Amino acid sequence: MPGGEPRRLLSVAAAAALALGPLAACGDESTSGGGTTDPVTEGVDLSDVRITVGSKDFTEQLILGQLTLQVLQAAGATVEDETGMASTGAAREALEAGATDVYWEYTGTGWLVILGNNEPVDDPDQQFDQVAAQDLQRNDIQWLAPAPADNTYALAVREEVYDEDSADYDEDLAAVTTLSDLGTLIEQAPEKATLCVASEFAERSDGLPGLEQHYGFEFPADAVQTLDQEALIYPAVGSGRACNFGEVFRTDGRSPALGLRLLEDDQDFFAVYNPALTMRAELYQDYPELRQLFAPIAAALDDQTLQGLNAAVDVDGRPVADVVQEFLLEEEFLAPQGITK
Repeated sequence: MPGGEPRRLLSVAAAAALALGPLAACGDESTSGGGTTDPVTEGVDLSDVRITVGSKDFTEQLILGQLTLQVLQAAGATVEDETGMASTGAAREALEAGATDVYWEYTGTGWLVILGNNEPVDDPDQQFDQVAAQDLQRNDIQWLAPAPADNTYALAVREEVYDEDSADYDEDLAAVTTLSDLGTLIEQAPEKATLCVASEFAERSDGLPGLEQHYGFEFPADAVQTLDQEALIYPAVGSGRACNFGEVFRTDGRSPALGLRLLEDDQDFFAVYNPALTMRAELYQDYPELRQLFAPIAAALDDQTLQGLNAAVDVDGRPVADVVQEFLLEEEFLAPQGITK
């Protein structure tokens, strides 16, 4: 397996982490790991394995990557941090080539982009079953159980355009509450149909091209602004200066913080995007205890929890490693002594 000396994990003192209050939105008892008797690493010894962890380069992926690093290291593995890759293609190619060993992928992305299927599967469980079976058969890639969170795409607009008492109120924009309504706006007031997207969304079949085809409209070419990073979209939409609408992720904590409203996907174009840990089948066959490590953690990652973790980083400005460590300790997935300092 890919090697090298592991990058040391950032951490805070375990006692301080335990003393901190719970994150603003970390799920309820029915979905969280709170109250577990033993940490997930109980009885798991990975001291003979070296694992390289990858991820894409946006906040939620960095959180999932850091979560994986900390849990693997607590289980005794030697870990190397290769998180923060530029795109889905880069993260997946690294996994297939053996440059990394694990990373979290989304079921919708796996089904539509990586495996090249034309239509999403409406039922989340069936979509996972099909993407997992097909990827294992075609590419020897193993998918572990997915999280219930659905980090699907959405288009957002600032809330002020709907408020008649606001200086930003706009009658044309206020009429847009669904994605179908964008077609009417494009026809009647195309100069207001300005859209900010990231470069990957601008090209993906489950992104802008597929959205326009599915809904039967097309944004004016000069109305679409492609930004280098998703992180730039949120303030651009929130201010309304660069664009009125923007591509966002549903579990991103910046949308509520910036007062963004998500348009209803009234024709169900966007697929379900449940995150799941993926790895080469060989690794899973050698270390099936990886399922034991990550199944309860994945089960705890619902929409509210991921949105809270994302907000702690993007809104509160806290380091990813600290946010992840606090979550793992508070939910009792790891014991304080399992944290590497």
